Amino acid sequence: MSYHIDKDGYYGIFGGAYIPEMLYPNVEELKQNYFQIMEDPSFQEEFHQLLRDYVGRPSPLYFAKRLSEHYGTKIYLKREDLNHTGAHKINNTIGQILVAKRLGKKRIIAETGAGQHGVATATVCALMGIECVVYMGEIDIARQAPNVARMKMLGATVIPATSGSKTLKDATNEAIRDWINNPVDTHYIIGSVVGPHPYPDMVARFQSIISEETKKQLLEKEGRENPNYVMACVGGGSNAAGAYYHYLEDVDVKLIAVEAAGHGIDSGESAATSVLGHEGIIHGSKTLLMQTPDGQITEPYSISAGLDYPGVGPLHAHLHQSGRAEFISITDEEAMKAGMELCQLEGIIPAIESAHALAALNKKTFKPNDIVVLCLSGRGDKDLETYINYFNL
Repeated sequence: MSYHIDKDGYYGIFGGAYIPEMLYPNVEELKQNYFQIMEDPSFQEEFHQLLRDYVGRPSPLYFAKRLSEHYGTKIYLKREDLNHTGAHKINNTIGQILVAKRLGKKRIIAETGAGQHGVATATVCALMGIECVVYMGEIDIARQAPNVARMKMLGATVIPATSGSKTLKDATNEAIRDWINNPVDTHYIIGSVVGPHPYPDMVARFQSIISEETKKQLLEKEGRENPNYVMACVGGGSNAAGAYYHYLEDVDVKLIAVEAAGHGIDSGESAATSVLGHEGIIHGSKTLLMQTPDGQITEPYSISAGLDYPGVGPLHAHLHQSGRAEFISITDEEAMKAGMELCQLEGIIPAIESAHALAALNKKTFKPNDIVVLCLSGRGDKDLETYINYFNL
């Protein structure tokens, strides 16, 4: 079985491009050109130069000694939190802005939940001198105020999404509407491995730098490229896709995807798509989706603004259905405790998204010599207010 995309844009039965006719030219233009552009040596040179000199890659693979002792195994943290802008999102926005430039686009739009993708998009637009519009749910604007300020400082226009749950799904809807109205000069930088083909594949390829580096770094530190486990949080799933990418076909490497259970899987306030989801279509692709029996999207919930998405990317839907990845659901409470544990054991304040992945360490039994690579997808600066309120700091 293959875990990579097929020629029609599917992972197994998931993926595709389910789009309004108005968007067909945009998506088709991208589909016809993205791979050729990405394979061009001059593109690769510019992309890797910016990753090195601007983003600060390679990000360290850090042996977390005290965390490892606590869990009785060897835990390495892939430090995406140390990237410029504080998360893995910049890997993809650098790649997509270079693609957009080669396609002659003059305006960029994006959606954001936690604000990290919005900040990363605003950052690369400032870098390249291109107009930037970011759609963000009204609720997320309130709970991620520092990131909203950053986007504005970087010259972006932030437009609130005021419909539905006023979070990530609604911001995505607004961005797609904008794209339909501005098809010729605008490129939509989607922030995760979601959306119509070719986005899930394109974003995964840009994020695959994570596992590419991990293999080299692990070889250096442990004398082997492959860990026993790779763990990452999954909302749409771009950091997980990047952390898994070069291990997808190595079935000896166990993949663990960690979702947000919110107040509990059966609480009605959750974002555990792998448990609660059914096949459906959202934002242009067929995937697993939380929905009512008549197909209305169920409002997701998580304390983490980056994980409250009602679906997962089609790659992750395929990894779940095929059994290639194990999905674990983590509650708000478990994630917050795990975030605090990392602070006090390793002196690293993680994003609450990443804290969900850390909490899954409690759900598995590891052997002392197992090597566990956990993608620390972002840093916790943006979540300080949530930490403060939760723990009454």
